[in-house]
Amino acid sequence: MSHSPIAMDLGDDQLHVVRSALDRIEAALPMLVTLESHERRLLTTMGAKSEAFARQTLRVLEHNPKIVPPGFDVAGAQADLRAVERLRPVLERVQQLAARLDDTVAALGSDVMDSAFEGYALIKLSGGALGLDELRRELSGRAGRERRRSAETA
Repeated sequence: MSHSPIAMDLGDDQLHVVRSALDRIEAALPMLVTLESHERRLLTTMGAKSEAFARQTLRVLEHNPKIVPPGFDVAGAQADLRAVERLRPVLERVQQLAARLDDTVAALGSDVMDSAFEGYALIKLSGGALGLDELRRELSGRAGRERRRSAETA
């Protein structure tokens, strides 16, 4: 018996629409980058306090161009800040969607495993009469490991 409040049957048409939408999003943001973990660790992070510092510094530099050397790109830094401001709401929405997708896959997987354990119990109970003893033995190793793991996490 299912314990999670979900039932889903995705059709090919739905998946095609979703994949097409994701393709359009990626096409609309071709400038997105991919960082290796070591590259990400080298980045200077911008939290809330750091952002206030950066905003104020850029504002001071904009209003005092005489102190800015010719190679220093204040306008480029300001454009980056505007891009951060504009991408943040998109990122938040994508993260919310990713969290819902993750929860949905977990709930569906739980349903599948609950059904599999119930089915395995039926095989144990009545499978011998149908010649399913060998199959039951093959399944028993997996069922025992999963039940132990479930009990340990509970």
